[in-house]
Amino acid sequence: MDSNPYGLAAIWTQGDVIIKTVAFVLLIMSVASWYVILTRGWQAWRLRAASRRMGDFWHAHSFEEGLSVLRSEDESDNPFINLALEGKAAVEHHATNQDDLHGQLSLTEWLTESLRGEIDESAERIQSGLPILASVGSTAPFIGLFGTVWGIYHALVNIGMAGSASIDKIAGPVGEALIMTAFGLAVAIPAVLGYNALVRANKGVISRMHRFARQLHAYFLTGSPGARNKVKQASSASTNTGVE
Repeated sequence: MDSNPYGLAAIWTQGDVIIKTVAFVLLIMSVASWYVILTRGWQAWRLRAASRRMGDFWHAHSFEEGLSVLRSEDESDNPFINLALEGKAAVEHHATNQDDLHGQLSLTEWLTESLRGEIDESAERIQSGLPILASVGSTAPFIGLFGTVWGIYHALVNIGMAGSASIDKIAGPVGEALIMTAFGLAVAIPAVLGYNALVRANKGVISRMHRFARQLHAYFLTGSPGARNKVKQASSASTNTGVE
């Protein structure tokens, strides 16, 4: 059976360097966007599952037990664990480094800024890769359109050289033009849909991180064993001095 003279293989063979370069660039963009979609989608699913364990964290009987509840074997970078550890480290560092500049800040302010900084860093890690999807979604149609224009140009050149608009002279270049248009859309549409889905998923995770940070802030200031001891000491001092 003879091969189709207007099939994809024939069009690729007949295409010049510009058409092949456009197709190669779109292929690279497609691979990059699908890589980001799959890897970040898996990350968003893991983080959503991890966020469901926040309730179990607060039902634990100690801070260490709560951390073990948040941990699992397949989570190497859990932002909720990082928040809890950052809060604990901030409290301990503030208590043992009173002579430093941050020792002049109140524990509330230092803890707030430490948790806020960890949220910002975690959000930056979670959202890495999204600019690639945004760039692919916005530029792929225009790159495909460039291939379309180049294919139409080839068709017009063939018509001019032949002196007539016969189908055999313009079928190949017009086919290149249509394929480049379709290829550009096929690359851009998944990138745009993936970007929107990941932004929505990440927004939910970051919102849960803010809520968890507020809960940790309250725990370290009033609910942790160290904080309760400070409250008891302050109450005892007030009683001994007669302060109401």
